[in-house]
Amino acid sequence: MSVTFRRATTEDVEALVKVQIAAFHDDARLYPGVEISGPPGYDSTESTLHKVEYEDCYTILYDEQIIGGIAVFDKEPGHFHLDLLYVDPDYHNRGIGTQAMHFIEQTYAATKWTLDTPAYAVRNHHFYEKFGYVKVGENEEEDGFLLIAYEKQV
Repeated sequence: MSVTFRRATTEDVEALVKVQIAAFHDDARLYPGVEISGPPGYDSTESTLHKVEYEDCYTILYDEQIIGGIAVFDKEPGHFHLDLLYVDPDYHNRGIGTQAMHFIEQTYAATKWTLDTPAYAVRNHHFYEKFGYVKVGENEEEDGFLLIAYEKQV
């Protein structure tokens, strides 16, 4: 298995949107009762293009095919926020998410990482906790959607 990471370009946007839709819609299969949806702009070419242009966005490639993505932004010196990490469901359970976490942690000189993940996404909670992230709070969005806030001190 040849997994690589590279900085996303504007030419990658359509493929990234397609993978985001597949990844976030898969939550409805994994968690009965969860509506088909995703984070704001997950299904939008314009939103993804904005992230590619203004955040640190990476493609996750398997044999040169885009199968996932990462978006990170700098909150303050040494503090980075993992905005998005997603992998096409056809490639789940192959260690690709683990490789992605190692990639971002080796790429950034962070003293602190933060992220948010849906309260219902128990699988995500276990994944991030495996890397030393600790639950630090809950944030309810305007639409009532509940996110769990995680933090990791490096």
